[in-house]
Amino acid sequence: MSHIYQPLLIRALVDAGGIATIQQLARAFLVQDEGELLLYEQRIKTMPLPVLKKRGVVESDGEVVRLTTRKLTLAQKATVRKLCEQKLQEYVEKHGLAIWDARLIAGEPLSGSVYYEILKESGSRCALCGATRDDRVLHVDHIIPRARWNKSLGPSVNDKSNLQVLCSKCNTSKRDKDDTDFRILPSETDPGCPFCAAKRRSNSPDFGSVVAIEDEHPVTPGHTLIIPKRHVVDYFGLTDRERADANDLLRLLRNQAREKDRRITGFNVGVNAGASAGQTVMHCHIHLIPRRDGDMVDPRGGVRGVIPVRQKYR
Repeated sequence: MSHIYQPLLIRALVDAGGIATIQQLARAFLVQDEGELLLYEQRIKTMPLPVLKKRGVVESDGEVVRLTTRKLTLAQKATVRKLCEQKLQEYVEKHGLAIWDARLIAGEPLSGSVYYEILKESGSRCALCGATRDDRVLHVDHIIPRARWNKSLGPSVNDKSNLQVLCSKCNTSKRDKDDTDFRILPSETDPGCPFCAAKRRSNSPDFGSVVAIEDEHPVTPGHTLIIPKRHVVDYFGLTDRERADANDLLRLLRNQAREKDRRITGFNVGVNAGASAGQTVMHCHIHLIPRRDGDMVDPRGGVRGVIPVRQKYR
């Protein structure tokens, strides 16, 4: 794009009446950056737009987005702008200016098109811990640090092959000289895992990172398992996003079960983590077990029954 910078700069100055600040000129360049536009189009479509549509604030028709409210008065517009500015400032104060620095590597800007491609290839997930942009700010960072880069490794330290996505927590914890490529991880699917195969057959609602399957050996009718799509051994290996999705799906399935069977009066929710805790399939799964009055003589103690002699404590 460097060969068009000069005419772009001249045109921006002409449009501004012959004089402009560096920031104003940078904004003019930004409008022409297709990679940057694609990045924010994707960001709008994946997070703020679906959330605001679900809450009834906006509606969309193809590429057109509109507020669902009737025409606002000047006073109402001023109030909405003020509230939005207040929320923006609160977020910046809480998270710091790093939310805008995610595209800076060692203080230098990264091309919008390259940034977009790296995020896309990563699935917008930290290569180390699996956190998503909903969990933390995501950074695109060097694998081999600038201080250790030389021409024999490639023409530029910012080459796509030397970039990976890390969340703010993992990136700040990584040592300056660390050159680990965290993209090289075990497969997210284990061919020998029965739950990895079962999740592909699941008919449960799509909850992003998790699905639900019926337990093949149900404790009670309606016994369901919530499992992550990613192959992860136990509950403690889940990302924040996977745990949040699992909780949302648990609530949905609980409500559906109650509507389907009015005899259901309670639930057991449980996880086995490790062979000593009774785990037999080493792919994390959360049990949702509907309970009905009279399904056992004395249910007191509930999950304490994993060690039967300890179930009754009175």
